[in-house]
Amino acid sequence: MNLASLGLTAEQERVYRYFLRVPHADLDAAAEELGVHHLSSVVDRLKTLGIIDVSMVSPAQAVDLLIRRRVEQTSRELNQLSAAWDIVRDLAEEQRSGRPVELVERIEGVENVNRRIREFSSAKEVMNIANVVRALPPDDEKVRRYRKRLSAGLVSRTLVSEKTLSVPGWLESAREGHALGDLCRVSPEWSRQVLIISRSVAFVQIDPADRTVGALLIRQPGTVAILVDMFEGMWARARELNEPELTPIERQVLQSLALHDKDETAARALNISVRKFRAHVAELMERLGAGNRFQAALLAKERGWL
Repeated sequence: MNLASLGLTAEQERVYRYFLRVPHADLDAAAEELGVHHLSSVVDRLKTLGIIDVSMVSPAQAVDLLIRRRVEQTSRELNQLSAAWDIVRDLAEEQRSGRPVELVERIEGVENVNRRIREFSSAKEVMNIANVVRALPPDDEKVRRYRKRLSAGLVSRTLVSEKTLSVPGWLESAREGHALGDLCRVSPEWSRQVLIISRSVAFVQIDPADRTVGALLIRQPGTVAILVDMFEGMWARARELNEPELTPIERQVLQSLALHDKDETAARALNISVRKFRAHVAELMERLGAGNRFQAALLAKERGWL
């Protein structure tokens, strides 16, 4: 069996297998032996994937990383296919009204916005950037309806600000929802309220300071794609509900890890012992879910920690 099903090209797999056998091979000698004159770019790509490091990643770790990346890619593709069904609603609306569906529509007032959002109650994925959040009791009708959608397969992700954590009762409610699949993270980045449905429709708050003004309903594919990318970037940089913020020394360790090749040099730059530096690195790797230091630095950059 080859690794093509996990996203590697035949050339990338050949290079990976070579370095498994000869982990400290000279790049020039390897390029000559393999007949791959652009070997450095292939190796850089394998490093980006996290399966080649200063010390070779074990085959089990490498395959695990490739499987996770492939699952994430497949999930995105399935979401895109699912979102394609939204065109049926647009076509039906055009047939009913006799006019083209507007790509950007201004909706006045909160009630009208909520009414239009309910039109998409059959959607299978939502992304939400929520600046104004209040805790609702578990027996609230809206909560019951939303949890029913979660049990039916809805994929829901919400980004909230740090100040939301101080809303009475919100954290307990969010943890309950999280356990049911209503995933939530805390973001230090400020943004106006945005709701993205099935990666094809977005509601954007018109006035950042006053949600009662209303929202823009956006169907323009390029604009929605930009909003999806923005959300994904913020999500990657946000922290889990139960995840504490980085301490000043942890931030310094990450920066030093990225700047220095040797632990001794990095520890000296921070004026701490090598043992203490390595302990911090081990804790950060576990927290990031990284299998090696290169992957830890990569994940830290993705989260905006570096």
